[in-house]
Amino acid sequence: MKGVSFLEGITVKELFSLPDCPASLLLSRVTYPFEALALISGFIKETGPTLDPDIYEYKGDFIWVAKSAVIAPSASIAGPCIIGERTEVRHCAFIRGSALVGNDCVVGNSTELKNVILIESVQVPHYNYVGDSVLGSHSHMGAGAITSNVKSDKTPVVIKSGGEALETGRKKVGAVLGDYAEVGCGSVLNPGTVIGKNTNIYPLSSVRGVIPENSILKNSGEVVTKRNEC
Repeated sequence: MKGVSFLEGITVKELFSLPDCPASLLLSRVTYPFEALALISGFIKETGPTLDPDIYEYKGDFIWVAKSAVIAPSASIAGPCIIGERTEVRHCAFIRGSALVGNDCVVGNSTELKNVILIESVQVPHYNYVGDSVLGSHSHMGAGAITSNVKSDKTPVVIKSGGEALETGRKKVGAVLGDYAEVGCGSVLNPGTVIGKNTNIYPLSSVRGVIPENSILKNSGEVVTKRNEC
């Protein structure tokens, strides 16, 4: 809507329909998703001991894994970390710590996670790097798509849209994907990228700034609104 700041569209409330899960408890404490990044490690250490022992197994070193999760023997998992029910962590996945992975997620072969929130039913299934990022429910990153979480000049990340800007105060901020966001294969999400709900990114895109919900970002950089389907 004309005259409305982009800041209103990149809040936790606007980007996510939060299910009943640990990630929702953390995100409900902040206004903007990037504000949760500094809290992930402490939240896992605080929340892990309260998880239902009939559902989660404590693996030591601040790692809690749901008994229904499927973890490949070759996967490497460092704490603090929570992995939710029915989530699959595949061959040679590398979870470096401070990872809050929800229910029904897929962490694929050779995918690396670091300081992230995957809310629920998130798929990062093939050769993805996801660092200092928050991925909404049912979001998906195509093969080889990555988040770039540090600017080349190492200055703090600023989220920009048009002539507006929001300073994060952090040198490491990757991307925020709203619920049902789809990122095409081989795409790079530059530091501070925010992708709205139900938005598609074409393969091989270099993405920056705020891409509105219900949109399509084409390879030319053009953003178009999705048509309503009957």
